[in-house]
Amino acid sequence: MLTLHRALGRWDLTAIGINQVIGGAIFLVPSQVAAQIGGWSPVGFLLTGIAMLAVALCFAEVGSRFDRTGGPYVYTRAAFGRFVGFEVGWLQWFTRAASQASVMAGIAVALGYYWPAMTGGWPRAALLLGITAALAWVNVRGIRQSAWVVNTLTIGKLLPLAVFIAAGLFYLEPARLTVFPAVSMNQVSTAALLLIFIYGGFDVVGTPAGESIDPRRHVPFALVTTIVAVTAIMTLAQIVAQGVLPDLAPHSTPIADAAASFLGPSGALLVGAGSVVSMTGNNAGQVLSGSRMLFALAEHGELPAFFGRIHPRYRTPANAVLFTSVVAVLLALSGSWTKLAVVSAVTRLVTYVGVSAATLRLRSPTFAQRVPAAAFVAPLGPVVPLIAIAMSLAVFVGATREQLLGGFAALAAGAAMFAITTRLKQGIRD
Repeated sequence: MLTLHRALGRWDLTAIGINQVIGGAIFLVPSQVAAQIGGWSPVGFLLTGIAMLAVALCFAEVGSRFDRTGGPYVYTRAAFGRFVGFEVGWLQWFTRAASQASVMAGIAVALGYYWPAMTGGWPRAALLLGITAALAWVNVRGIRQSAWVVNTLTIGKLLPLAVFIAAGLFYLEPARLTVFPAVSMNQVSTAALLLIFIYGGFDVVGTPAGESIDPRRHVPFALVTTIVAVTAIMTLAQIVAQGVLPDLAPHSTPIADAAASFLGPSGALLVGAGSVVSMTGNNAGQVLSGSRMLFALAEHGELPAFFGRIHPRYRTPANAVLFTSVVAVLLALSGSWTKLAVVSAVTRLVTYVGVSAATLRLRSPTFAQRVPAAAFVAPLGPVVPLIAIAMSLAVFVGATREQLLGGFAALAAGAAMFAITTRLKQGIRD
């Protein structure tokens, strides 16, 4: 029987995780957080990273039980059944495709700063089609090639940030980091929601488990390493930006502006190039994870077998890769991804709560014979999953009405798709 090729090691999975968390937002969000909580911003980045570690530990535990492609879909399906699993898998794919489109649009905007023609007309269309075709081609050719691209782009995005942090530490004004203004609960909640969103993306680490050499050991390692690494990087970047610029909040491009202040125009160019590399790397990860989620749904019989077919030569889910890429580029070209982005809040809520609850449920003796034993167990018994659930519910509390309505509409669409596919399968059996 033809299967996916297992070639991903622990550091490949870690690169996928870091690549998905650190996208374009790190270059923009520091000023937005500072506008809400001022000098408390570095503390906010650090505390959010620690809180998100609780969620990551839940993903690590349930991920250590399975070696199949699908990540959160597989976990929630095993714990709560087909319908819940389908909703999680559908939302994950839907959000990945919309995110891929939004990141591609962001690349065009970033390049437009230097080449204005890239922001519209045929040059923009050619750019989006070129990026999509190149990444789809790499993903079809093999998981090893996809990993090389993701690894290279991850290193490429981290190097400018490393230069920015290492050089910037020598230009800090300590007084700018010791002013802690009084903040309201509304400001804290707004900043917290921003921070929770900027830490999103690590949940895809377990998605390509079917192509990992030893997923039950490597997925937990990659998840924990990802959160620890991105917490350190983003907290230090915030410290430098805030310690260098006299007033961080008004800056729309805070990292580039801070780099220009102590490295000159070359520093701003380095950060600008880094942001393009960062978004391209994030896009590569979206193609990989989104297509594997679609493949997993088909592999379990929830979608047509077409999406679950494996390329006979490259042993990749080629049809799922091509379909996901086509959907993403159409969304990017039409601009409709901006309307679909509102779904991401509910996607995170459903995924994080679902996986955290699955952590508790799969520990039950009832499941002892149904799923493999965990190779990694989160510490402190039920405490970590309960903290993770509480942390996840913060997304719901802080979500806007538009985000909730968009998310629930996507859930309803998923429920309709589930009912249709279930009826079709029953009809075939009858």
